[in-house]
Amino acid sequence: MNRRHFFQCMALSGIAVLGSQNAAEAARVVSKAAQTISKSGNGFTLWQIPSQINTIGNSYVLITNKGRIVVMDGGVKEETPFLRGFLGALGNEVEAWFISHPHNDHMGALNEILKSPGQLRINRIYHSRFSPELLKQEPEHLPFSTDFYQHLDEGKFPVTDLREPGLELKIDALHIKILGVTNEEYHQNPYNNSSTIIRVWDRHKSVVFLGDAGVECGNKVLRGPYGRYLNCDYLQMAHHGQQGCDEAFYKTIQFRACLWPTPSWVWNNDAGKGINTAHLKTFDTRRWMDEKGIREHHVSCLEGLWRLD
Repeated sequence: MNRRHFFQCMALSGIAVLGSQNAAEAARVVSKAAQTISKSGNGFTLWQIPSQINTIGNSYVLITNKGRIVVMDGGVKEETPFLRGFLGALGNEVEAWFISHPHNDHMGALNEILKSPGQLRINRIYHSRFSPELLKQEPEHLPFSTDFYQHLDEGKFPVTDLREPGLELKIDALHIKILGVTNEEYHQNPYNNSSTIIRVWDRHKSVVFLGDAGVECGNKVLRGPYGRYLNCDYLQMAHHGQQGCDEAFYKTIQFRACLWPTPSWVWNNDAGKGINTAHLKTFDTRRWMDEKGIREHHVSCLEGLWRLD
């Protein structure tokens, strides 16, 4: 067992402070994976983290073949204790943390960690910064996004501002490529349409993270120089699977399985009056996937903590 894996195991001793059976069980699962992944021949293992409070959110944790940790978004601030425990079980060190866009359900947990990092070390945070003008286009979110940027700017951790797509990183056997960044030109659905779109892969599998990409954002990448990198094995469904990318986008790219970071009320389009009676468009997306012939779906509200090796 190497030094990194030793600390990943030792972190389990502190997981009980969460006072949560679910967190403790997650820690046991995570620790076991951390000890075995290097023997699997895979470049990374990924966990889709379900919401602990049945709310919208986007949270993925990856561990490389050498034990380094990558986080995609992280979810809402109320789920910070669970995420801290999860990362603590992996050694309290994140090699790279990617934020798709400054909506609370994507950066809320990281914002809380920036306020009080504790023992957690983050070697670099990656995001594509919004201009002040873009931030103001959703005034209801402005206080929260401004607060996030203020904490990001305090310099507790190194930060990379992704200004152009195309950056490619390699962390051990995990490959990462930035396909799309902030789009200042879109004034409809502006925050979601500036979601950073990211592809990750190893020798055996590939995943594309769409964040909350809207129609314009998705199609810009599809028609741009990195459109071919949208083809993948596993696709994170845009905007939790409803009112994100459009039908033509999903039916143009090639993938075989869907990742749904989706709470039950979004999956069922149910605001309290029954299945598919609310205003959400989840069932449209589900129908498109049926028509495309996709049969493998990993839905966070149905499967809980789901792991991809």
